[in-house]
Amino acid sequence: MVQMGHQQVVFCLDEGVGLRAIIAIHDTTLGPALGGVRFWAYQSEEEALWDVLRLARGMTYKAAVSGLNLGGGKAVIIGDPLHIKSEALLRRFGQFVESLGGRYITAEDMGVSVKDMEYVRIETSYVTGLPEELGGSGDPSPVTAYGVYLGMKAAWKKLTGTESLKGVKILVQGLGKVGAALVELLQKEQAILYATDLSASRLEEFRTQYNVQPAAPDQWYLQPIDIFAPCARGGVLNQETIPHLRCAVVAGSANNQLADEEQDSIRLAERGILYVPDFLINAGGLINVYTELEGYSRSRALARTEYIYEATMRVLAAAEQRQITPHQAAMQIAEERIRSIAALRARSFSHSVFETSQPIWQNKSL
Repeated sequence: MVQMGHQQVVFCLDEGVGLRAIIAIHDTTLGPALGGVRFWAYQSEEEALWDVLRLARGMTYKAAVSGLNLGGGKAVIIGDPLHIKSEALLRRFGQFVESLGGRYITAEDMGVSVKDMEYVRIETSYVTGLPEELGGSGDPSPVTAYGVYLGMKAAWKKLTGTESLKGVKILVQGLGKVGAALVELLQKEQAILYATDLSASRLEEFRTQYNVQPAAPDQWYLQPIDIFAPCARGGVLNQETIPHLRCAVVAGSANNQLADEEQDSIRLAERGILYVPDFLINAGGLINVYTELEGYSRSRALARTEYIYEATMRVLAAAEQRQITPHQAAMQIAEERIRSIAALRARSFSHSVFETSQPIWQNKSL
């Protein structure tokens, strides 16, 4: 398996409650590793490990390029949540999170609900994504969708000179919470909308409510459009699909959209398709729970999310100036920030007149 520089990987096992989980901490230079826990029926532990390592690494770059004082981490629980999820399992997972002493802060992700986080919260204070009635941020999907919408507008402006999406043909892949919220935003701007989803009834619902034109789930990449917004699972941009794409821009919320980060970003560039890196454009959800750490305010979360527009323009400009892909540019900008803060801390510690056994980012109020 390719080495990705993770600081810590924890395997969590408790057969009594049916828990098999992995927590991956990639980097804590900028702050504690914050990332959701994904509950998924992986085919093997090897598949789960590969997924959590990639996701944790992606969170590092997402936080760094978005200007957040957070590191990157992620967790996965192995199994079908419809069959094995229980209060005991979730609370046991919370105990494992607590044992890390704040190096990793968890949140909701695929297969995990806001209600589930209440059970996790019983056992650990290192949790975000709590219900609003408990002082949390609730469902992050609207904020994530807002960030995707802003990044999409920035990319369209870079390409055409205008950020208006009126009359622009956009295909949204996946009508889950984020995809649905994105459709609503785009419909208000009078974009011409297409969508694909595994659920035929879901597609029909959106056709009726938002005048969305359905596209076949297995042939979405053949639809002639302006913008493709992948909002489902990752890996949809690969050597099989990229040659068939009929769009000018790719901008969506799915994590790990590129099956092969380096080669697929080059394939997109060679086809003249402008790609907005997923870990940049989908950062609204992370920004939302980050805001929760200091006392949640939806207006403040949305205001912070507006930085995605500026960050997208910056990344696309850097890609053009450095003659590299947007994915490479976003990675470089994130790595440059991490290195600069690491150097700053090294200088600060070398001149420090005090000692502490606690990480400088530890937040006792979590």
